[in-house]
Amino acid sequence: MTLTLSEVEHIAELARLRLTEEEKSRYREQLSAILDYFVQLQELDTSDIPPTSSVLPPRSVLRPDEPKPGLNLEELLRNAPDREESQFRIPPVLE
Repeated sequence: MTLTLSEVEHIAELARLRLTEEEKSRYREQLSAILDYFVQLQELDTSDIPPTSSVLPPRSVLRPDEPKPGLNLEELLRNAPDREESQFRIPPVLE
């Protein structure tokens, strides 16, 4: 599939590129070769290949999520700079 110079100019305009005439000619050849390769790929029969998101086997790198006991209320509030009853006391944000 051979691109025209006007198509290359349009692509360059979309990409906000200023190209010289030499660059336009070179990119026309390179982009045309890439599109020809895609045409070859489209001719392959992939009906027996299942859709995949990765060729690697699935594995988790995260540890299993296991519930563990948390802090009791006294331990939790021990380092609070200011507390009122069983809650953190913070200064008002808006006055």
